[in-house]
Amino acid sequence: MAPKHHPTPVSGGDRKALTKELGRARAMTTILAGQAAEARAKGEALIRQADKLLCESWNERMWADGGPIDPSPTVDQAINGGFASLEIECPRCKTRRDVDLAALRHPPTTFVHDLASRLRCSKCAKAGRRPSATLLQLISRPRLAAPES
Repeated sequence: MAPKHHPTPVSGGDRKALTKELGRARAMTTILAGQAAEARAKGEALIRQADKLLCESWNERMWADGGPIDPSPTVDQAINGGFASLEIECPRCKTRRDVDLAALRHPPTTFVHDLASRLRCSKCAKAGRRPSATLLQLISRPRLAAPES
């Protein structure tokens, strides 16, 4: 966006008033930008907290009722809430393993309960059987920070 042009007034008093108003406007933009950044940070923290509570609620319903509960959080809500892994179990060999949700090749808007039919046991695949996995719970693990270079 091109900068706005303010024609310079002819009289000295008007020039001083314009300069003063432009200074106030520039100061106000800095203040408003700071407030916007602060509000955005608070909003993101609230969304993160809401996603965490949603995942904890889903885990409790899974434990109490068993089976994949619909509705469930989406993959991106789980990751944003701090639940980056999903614990699954093979119904055939009873092997448990953790699946990294960030590494899945599914859209981030996929619901976690929809993954039950898509996840398979790698041990049973070698035996020629590929039963669908049973979802157990979302696992809260701290995400590792990227190494600094």
